[in-house]
Amino acid sequence: MPNHWTRSELDLHLRLSAGRGKRAGLEQALRDAVRDGRLSSGAPLPSSRALARDLGIARGTVTQAYEQLVAEGYLTSRPRSGVRVAPQPTPPQAEDTAPPVPASLPPVRGADLRPGLPDLSAFPRRPWLAATRHVLQTAPNTAFGYGDPTGCLELRQALAEYLGRSRGVVATPDRVIVCAGYSHAIRLISRTLRRRGATAVAFEDPSEPWFPLLAEECGLTVGYAPVDRDGLVVDALTDEAAVTVTPAHQYPLGMTLGPARRTRLLTWARRHESFVVEDDYDGEFRYDRQPVGALQQLAPDRVIYAGTASKTMAPGLRIAWIVLPADLVAPLRDTIRAEEGHVSVIDQLVLAHLIRTGELDRHLRRCRSRYRRRRDRLQEAVAGHLPHARLTGIAAGLHAVLELPGDPAQEPRLLGHLAANEVAVDGLSSFHHRRDDHPLGIVIGYGSPPDHAYGNALDTLIDALRHHRAPGRT
Repeated sequence: MPNHWTRSELDLHLRLSAGRGKRAGLEQALRDAVRDGRLSSGAPLPSSRALARDLGIARGTVTQAYEQLVAEGYLTSRPRSGVRVAPQPTPPQAEDTAPPVPASLPPVRGADLRPGLPDLSAFPRRPWLAATRHVLQTAPNTAFGYGDPTGCLELRQALAEYLGRSRGVVATPDRVIVCAGYSHAIRLISRTLRRRGATAVAFEDPSEPWFPLLAEECGLTVGYAPVDRDGLVVDALTDEAAVTVTPAHQYPLGMTLGPARRTRLLTWARRHESFVVEDDYDGEFRYDRQPVGALQQLAPDRVIYAGTASKTMAPGLRIAWIVLPADLVAPLRDTIRAEEGHVSVIDQLVLAHLIRTGELDRHLRRCRSRYRRRRDRLQEAVAGHLPHARLTGIAAGLHAVLELPGDPAQEPRLLGHLAANEVAVDGLSSFHHRRDDHPLGIVIGYGSPPDHAYGNALDTLIDALRHHRAPGRT
């Protein structure tokens, strides 16, 4: 029998097996719908009269099928409650060999000072809405087709101009690729390098732990190079095909890559014909001086520049971009043809409009002022109330590392104490590959709370740290 959609009361797609009687076919179709989860526990079913009418069968056939499935435990039937799907046992979890997906940041009670988010309440809703209206009124019909998987030309042109002006990036639209977030960018780069014969890449230690997992998923062996007060220790690299660095504001420790190290890193890349992936995740946010220009401008043929709207606007937009060396453009375009993680063309056109009209720059100036005040307040609170602690890193970005006296092994106890006082931060150890080679510390995301909540969040954090006592201390 053919597939049917029921139209009465709720939509229910049933695949009635050919070669069976009508009642047997209906029973099996409903069993399959319950087993594969299309009908969840407690879901209501159409009345026997409505389902019979929609399927073109006798009402008695439906009634008998319902009665049989009630007897088997698939359905329940109660007066005035109709027929519903009975509670089903939870199926066993299949073994998952894929790397874990990055956890989203669920809401927490109290002071949410986890790194990784800007102040989402500062998203420029009115400019975004106005730009969306403009795009919908002016974009040609052809703009809403499948389009170029590397990104719409309008955004690639706007990004090339903006990055050259604000970050010193050497870019042309044909070398800009629009990605569905920075994780997508890392996958594209890793798959492209792997297809070119690469076997190993390197990341900073410490660094965001999720991105090395993505590279491994793409078949690459991952190594780690330590950082010191001048940034990445280049001498720890060997012949890796690429190394990912955060030169403007090392994540999470917060130093910049020193001038001598920049030269040394690019010399290494040329000597081994390797690439440097420059993760410029928050390069727009420097508070004590002009932001350091992008590393890419010193060697456009060896540096893959990557940026994102996640910190400047909001991660929910899922918009990032990479600027490629010329000889990687064609290979990466071949890689992206097999991808489905493309960015909404409307969102791309909206962002392009915000860049061209200067609205993005105005938004960034407002955000810089807000985040600078927050970091200054954090610095003052630490200096005034936590004399044995040290806030590290340059005045930049949306987070800071607070080093505390004590053994790094105390970190779980410290985090538990903060959680009990409704303070959410990240422990420094979670970013280190060598977990025993770092001080006791926490990573504080001062950018994430809305303005009205930041003062209370900071007070709660400082109060909880003042009352924390490490073992053996009085």
